[in-house]
Amino acid sequence: DGIIGEEYGTRNEGASRQWVLDPIDGTTSFIAGRPIFGTLIALMQEGFPLIGVIDQPIARERWVGVVGRETLFNGQPAKSARCRALEDAVLATTSPHCFNEHEADHFMGLAGKVAQRKIIYGGDCYNYGLVASGHVDVVCEAGLKLHDFAALAPIVDGAGGMMCDWNGEPLHAESEGHVLAIGDHARIDDVLAAVACHH
Repeated sequence: DGIIGEEYGTRNEGASRQWVLDPIDGTTSFIAGRPIFGTLIALMQEGFPLIGVIDQPIARERWVGVVGRETLFNGQPAKSARCRALEDAVLATTSPHCFNEHEADHFMGLAGKVAQRKIIYGGDCYNYGLVASGHVDVVCEAGLKLHDFAALAPIVDGAGGMMCDWNGEPLHAESEGHVLAIGDHARIDDVLAAVACHH
Protein backbone atom coordinates (compact mmCIF):
# COMPACT_ATOMS: atom_id res chain seq x y z
CA ASP A 1 0.00 0.00 0.00
CA GLY A 2 1.04 3.58 -0.54
CA ILE A 3 0.67 6.44 1.92
CA ILE A 4 -0.14 10.04 1.07
CA GLY A 5 0.07 12.15 4.21
CA GLU A 6 -0.32 15.88 4.67
CA GLU A 7 2.40 15.97 7.35
CA TYR A 8 4.04 12.69 6.46
CA GLY A 9 4.84 12.99 2.76
CA THR A 10 4.28 10.24 0.20
CA ARG A 11 5.44 6.63 0.26
CA ASN A 12 5.14 3.97 -2.45
CA GLU A 13 3.46 6.40 -4.85
CA GLY A 14 2.75 3.84 -7.61
CA ALA A 15 0.68 1.47 -5.43
CA SER A 16 -2.92 0.93 -6.57
CA ARG A 17 -4.09 1.19 -2.93
CA GLN A 18 -3.25 4.45 -1.17
CA TRP A 19 -3.95 5.51 2.41
CA VAL A 20 -4.55 9.26 2.57
CA LEU A 21 -3.94 10.77 6.01
CA ASP A 22 -4.64 14.24 7.42
CA PRO A 23 -3.76 14.22 11.15
CA ILE A 24 -5.44 17.59 11.84
CA ASP A 25 -7.94 18.89 9.32
CA GLY A 26 -8.91 22.37 10.53
CA THR A 27 -5.58 23.48 11.98
CA THR A 28 -6.85 27.01 12.69
CA SER A 29 -9.84 25.64 14.62
CA PHE A 30 -7.48 23.33 16.52
CA ILE A 31 -5.16 26.21 17.46
CA ALA A 32 -8.14 28.36 18.46
CA GLY A 33 -9.58 25.63 20.68
CA ARG A 34 -12.70 25.03 18.58
CA PRO A 35 -13.65 21.32 18.78
CA ILE A 36 -14.54 20.99 15.09
CA PHE A 37 -11.15 19.94 13.70
CA GLY A 38 -10.78 16.28 12.83
CA THR A 39 -8.45 13.48 11.81
CA LEU A 40 -9.13 12.21 8.29
CA ILE A 41 -8.26 8.74 7.04
CA ALA A 42 -9.09 7.50 3.53
CA LEU A 43 -8.31 4.39 1.53
CA MET A 44 -8.19 4.92 -2.23
CA GLN A 45 -8.15 2.23 -4.90
CA GLU A 46 -6.90 3.25 -8.36
CA GLY A 47 -7.40 6.92 -7.41
CA PHE A 48 -10.99 6.65 -6.13
CA PRO A 49 -11.92 6.80 -2.41
CA LEU A 50 -13.30 3.51 -1.00
CA ILE A 51 -13.22 4.13 2.76
CA GLY A 52 -13.34 7.37 4.73
CA VAL A 53 -13.14 8.27 8.42
CA ILE A 54 -13.74 11.63 10.12
CA ASP A 55 -12.74 11.44 13.79
CA GLN A 56 -13.40 14.32 16.22
CA PRO A 57 -11.60 13.36 19.44
CA ILE A 58 -12.93 16.14 21.71
CA ALA A 59 -16.64 15.49 21.06
CA ARG A 60 -15.87 11.76 20.59
CA GLU A 61 -17.66 11.74 17.26
CA ARG A 62 -16.69 9.46 14.38
CA TRP A 63 -18.15 9.03 10.93
CA VAL A 64 -17.11 5.97 8.90
CA GLY A 65 -18.01 5.59 5.23
CA VAL A 66 -17.37 2.53 3.04
CA VAL A 67 -18.42 2.39 -0.62
CA GLY A 68 -21.55 0.25 -0.97
CA ARG A 69 -22.43 0.39 2.74
CA GLU A 70 -24.37 2.70 5.04
CA THR A 71 -22.30 5.40 6.71
CA LEU A 72 -22.02 4.97 10.47
CA PHE A 73 -21.90 7.77 13.05
CA ASN A 74 -20.60 6.40 16.37
CA GLY A 75 -21.71 2.94 15.21
CA GLN A 76 -25.28 3.94 14.19
CA PRO A 77 -26.50 4.55 10.61
CA ALA A 78 -26.19 8.20 9.49
CA LYS A 79 -28.76 9.69 7.11
CA SER A 80 -28.48 12.95 5.19
CA ALA A 81 -31.58 15.18 5.16
CA ARG A 82 -34.11 15.72 2.40
CA CYS A 83 -34.27 19.34 1.27
CA ARG A 84 -37.45 20.54 -0.50
CA ALA A 85 -35.91 23.60 -2.17
CA LEU A 86 -32.53 25.32 -2.34
CA GLU A 87 -33.88 28.36 -0.46
CA ASP A 88 -34.49 26.04 2.54
CA ALA A 89 -30.93 24.70 2.50
CA VAL A 90 -28.28 25.19 5.18
CA LEU A 91 -25.08 26.04 3.26
CA ALA A 92 -21.59 25.76 4.76
CA THR A 93 -18.08 26.72 3.67
CA THR A 94 -14.87 26.93 5.67
CA SER A 95 -14.00 30.51 4.72
CA PRO A 96 -14.82 32.98 1.94
CA HIS A 97 -11.08 33.74 1.88
CA CYS A 98 -10.42 30.27 0.43
CA PHE A 99 -11.98 31.38 -2.88
CA ASN A 100 -10.14 33.43 -5.49
CA GLU A 101 -12.19 36.18 -7.16
CA HIS A 102 -13.45 33.93 -9.95
CA GLU A 103 -14.36 31.11 -7.50
CA ALA A 104 -16.02 33.61 -5.15
CA ASP A 105 -18.40 34.61 -7.97
CA HIS A 106 -19.47 30.99 -8.33
CA PHE A 107 -19.89 30.59 -4.56
CA MET A 108 -21.97 33.78 -4.38
CA GLY A 109 -24.15 32.39 -7.18
CA LEU A 110 -24.98 29.52 -4.82
CA ALA A 111 -25.11 31.67 -1.65
CA GLY A 112 -27.61 33.97 -3.36
CA LYS A 113 -30.06 31.06 -3.71
CA VAL A 114 -30.21 30.23 0.03
CA ALA A 115 -31.41 32.28 3.01
CA GLN A 116 -28.48 34.40 4.28
CA ARG A 117 -29.20 33.40 7.90
CA LYS A 118 -28.66 29.76 6.87
CA ILE A 119 -25.03 30.16 5.75
CA ILE A 120 -22.37 28.78 8.09
CA TYR A 121 -18.72 29.86 7.88
CA GLY A 122 -16.01 27.74 9.46
CA GLY A 123 -16.15 24.01 10.00
CA ASP A 124 -13.60 22.24 7.78
CA CYS A 125 -14.23 18.46 7.70
CA TYR A 126 -16.89 18.71 10.42
CA ASN A 127 -19.34 20.29 7.95
CA TYR A 128 -19.24 17.12 5.85
CA GLY A 129 -20.04 14.98 8.89
CA LEU A 130 -22.98 17.31 9.52
CA VAL A 131 -24.18 16.72 5.93
CA ALA A 132 -23.99 12.95 6.55
CA SER A 133 -25.98 13.34 9.78
CA GLY A 134 -28.67 15.52 8.22
CA HIS A 135 -27.89 18.91 9.81
CA VAL A 136 -26.25 20.71 6.85
CA ASP A 137 -27.61 20.47 3.29
CA VAL A 138 -24.80 21.77 1.06
CA VAL A 139 -21.05 22.39 1.45
CA CYS A 140 -19.18 24.32 -1.23
CA GLU A 141 -15.39 24.70 -1.19
CA ALA A 142 -12.44 25.49 -3.42
CA GLY A 143 -8.71 24.91 -3.07
CA LEU A 144 -9.02 21.57 -1.28
CA LYS A 145 -6.18 19.08 -1.55
CA LEU A 146 -6.59 15.31 -1.86
CA HIS A 147 -6.01 14.80 1.88
CA ASP A 148 -8.82 17.32 2.58
CA PHE A 149 -11.53 15.55 0.56
CA ALA A 150 -10.63 11.87 -0.02
CA ALA A 151 -12.11 10.66 3.29
CA LEU A 152 -15.28 12.74 2.94
CA ALA A 153 -16.80 11.29 -0.25
CA PRO A 154 -17.57 7.74 1.04
CA ILE A 155 -19.08 9.27 4.21
CA VAL A 156 -21.48 11.65 2.44
CA ASP A 157 -22.32 9.11 -0.30
CA GLY A 158 -23.04 6.31 2.20
CA ALA A 159 -25.41 8.57 4.15
CA GLY A 160 -27.56 9.12 1.05
CA GLY A 161 -25.93 12.30 -0.22
CA MET A 162 -23.44 12.98 -2.99
CA MET A 163 -20.02 14.55 -3.33
CA CYS A 164 -18.69 15.86 -6.62
CA ASP A 165 -16.70 18.69 -8.18
CA TRP A 166 -18.37 21.91 -9.41
CA ASN A 167 -19.13 20.18 -12.76
CA GLY A 168 -20.88 17.26 -11.07
CA GLU A 169 -17.99 14.81 -11.67
CA PRO A 170 -17.02 12.27 -8.96
CA LEU A 171 -14.01 13.18 -6.81
CA HIS A 172 -10.75 11.30 -7.39
CA ALA A 173 -6.99 11.71 -7.02
CA GLU A 174 -6.76 14.16 -9.95
CA SER A 175 -9.70 16.40 -8.89
CA GLU A 176 -8.64 20.02 -8.67
CA GLY A 177 -10.22 20.85 -5.32
CA HIS A 178 -13.57 22.44 -6.25
CA VAL A 179 -15.79 20.38 -3.98
CA LEU A 180 -19.54 20.12 -3.38
CA ALA A 181 -21.31 17.97 -0.80
CA ILE A 182 -25.08 17.74 -1.23
CA GLY A 183 -27.31 15.90 1.23
CA ASP A 184 -30.32 15.45 -1.07
CA HIS A 185 -29.90 14.01 -4.58
CA ALA A 186 -33.01 15.94 -5.66
CA ARG A 187 -31.12 19.24 -5.20
CA ILE A 188 -28.02 18.32 -7.23
CA ASP A 189 -29.11 20.00 -10.47
CA ASP A 190 -30.18 23.15 -8.57
CA VAL A 191 -26.81 23.37 -6.80
CA LEU A 192 -24.78 22.76 -9.98
CA ALA A 193 -26.82 25.36 -11.88
CA ALA A 194 -26.35 27.93 -9.08
CA VAL A 195 -22.58 27.32 -8.88
CA ALA A 196 -22.30 27.62 -12.68
CA CYS A 197 -23.90 31.11 -12.59
CA HIS A 198 -21.72 34.20 -12.92
CA HIS A 199 -22.82 37.55 -11.56
